[in-house]
Amino acid sequence: MTRASLDKQPHEVASMFDGVAERYDLTNDVLSLGQARLWRKEVAKAVDARPAQKVLDLAAGTATSSLPYARTGAYVVPCDFSLGMLRVGKQRHAWLPFTAGDATRLPFKDGTFDAVTISFGLRNVQDFDTALREMHRVTRPGGRIVICEFSHPTWTPFRTVYTEYLMRALPPVARAVSSNPEAYVYLAESIRAWPDQPALAERLRGAGWSKVAWRNLTGGVVALHRGFKDG
Repeated sequence: MTRASLDKQPHEVASMFDGVAERYDLTNDVLSLGQARLWRKEVAKAVDARPAQKVLDLAAGTATSSLPYARTGAYVVPCDFSLGMLRVGKQRHAWLPFTAGDATRLPFKDGTFDAVTISFGLRNVQDFDTALREMHRVTRPGGRIVICEFSHPTWTPFRTVYTEYLMRALPPVARAVSSNPEAYVYLAESIRAWPDQPALAERLRGAGWSKVAWRNLTGGVVALHRGFKDG
């Protein structure tokens, strides 16, 4: 079984997600206690895709996250660097334009998209500052970014309980439902090591995004960050 390390070598991360592709969506629903679906709805509201707009959905995996944008009439491009994820997604949603791509070297021209979004994927990018700059590059002036990522619970007693869940309860649950439970040990470790809400907002500003703000979901277990490209 494949497990990435916290230095997040791209080939290790891609291989890890290849190994969990078939049951990835089911596992996420179980491990999040059903919250994953609610989080996806909030992301879709924040992206606010409109007919004929172009939306880049990074770390799209099997494209479960891309479907709400397609339903609005937007042109959505699901992009991921895990070929295993893309294969499973293409089997399920053959009509979507799945694209293999690395977030730090996006295969798109400058100013292509009205909105760029990434859910639970930025944390897995080795150089996520470069990824934030690349997302800025491919967004048109006036366009927006929406990031949904695990974050830091704001209430200290709950944060302690949550950390215990990540490191003790999550791996055994993952063993019961996932095809690669070791991958979820990495995921738990990467969540603990991730910057908090203000720190990530500052990294967005450093990458060129303006009007950066965030909103906590589920008490800060997850945070939605949004920013705009001036122009």
